Amino acid sequence: MSKKLLRKKTDYTIGLKQNQPALYNDTADYFNDFSPDIPSKTTLDKGHGRIEKREYFLLTDLSWLEQKEEWEGLNGLGCARSTITENGETHKFTRYFITSLTNLDEFADSVRKHWSIENQLHWWPDVIFREDASRARKDNSPLNLNIMRKCALKLVSQTQYRRISKRRLMFMAALEPTLFLDILF
Repeated sequence: MSKKLLRKKTDYTIGLKQNQPALYNDTADYFNDFSPDIPSKTTLDKGHGRIEKREYFLLTDLSWLEQKEEWEGLNGLGCARSTITENGETHKFTRYFITSLTNLDEFADSVRKHWSIENQLHWWPDVIFREDASRARKDNSPLNLNIMRKCALKLVSQTQYRRISKRRLMFMAALEPTLFLDILF
């Protein structure tokens, strides 16, 4: 995958999972043992009733890494640690990445953008259409329904109709044919 991205002259940041056990474990061990010595950046966000502290670490000295040659353009290993406090409870999450980036700020930005894209692609269809609860499983029906939902969502998003939620606008369109036609055309 990294070769395809580099051919298009783009950088990459890829999340490490445990399906690459040697690389994942070596990365986790290194960050657990040496994180105070690795360049880092910390951000603090408050909103929606929670406080989220994020720490980003980027290691660019990979001379010790045996798997370096398996990934074309690999210039760094990254770590993102999140500490989320909400309703008096604190949860900690740690994610590891391989990247072609060498700048800590660019790495932190790419990790944040990844989750933004995930949320934009999956959150709306699930919230408005309850897509994750769909029981459509046969043949191409899941794909066909997904395409129709995304088309409907795009049409509703483009409609300028008071300040109401997308879900409520769709409900109102189901009851009022003229509103439905306004959204459609």
